[in-house]
Amino acid sequence: MIVIKVSSWHKVPMDQAAALPFRLLPGVANVYGDAIDILLVTSRDTGRWVLPKGNIETGECGPTAAAREAIEEAGASGLIEKNMFGTYRYFKRAADGSESALTVAVFPLRVHGLADKWSERNQRDRRWFSRAAAAAAVDEAELGALIARFAG
Repeated sequence: MIVIKVSSWHKVPMDQAAALPFRLLPGVANVYGDAIDILLVTSRDTGRWVLPKGNIETGECGPTAAAREAIEEAGASGLIEKNMFGTYRYFKRAADGSESALTVAVFPLRVHGLADKWSERNQRDRRWFSRAAAAAAVDEAELGALIARFAG
């Protein structure tokens, strides 16, 4: 069960919610000098590396939607932060070729488990990256900057 308290996320106009799945590696620094890894998934349409994200369903708040997306897209479960870490914008292409700018609210998710089977496992890849490598792997500059400054 996820308990959410009202926080800053409800004041931000957002089109979607994303989880920033991370793990801390106690006592082990990665090649970039930190001990934070970020879990990214591939998008279904282009195969780009992205955070698990999606629309907020009726009755959901931002953190709950982000946690649901992490389970559906990456099979990742854990403790979702009630406070939004930041936002980024990206352009989503519609079936007719038009694009619209969407604002995504990002909520950190400390991963406690990865499922062997999850609903989108046949549509996406998932991979742990160091924080710096994750920031470089995503296409959106705003998202890369958010990941780069994430401290766990």
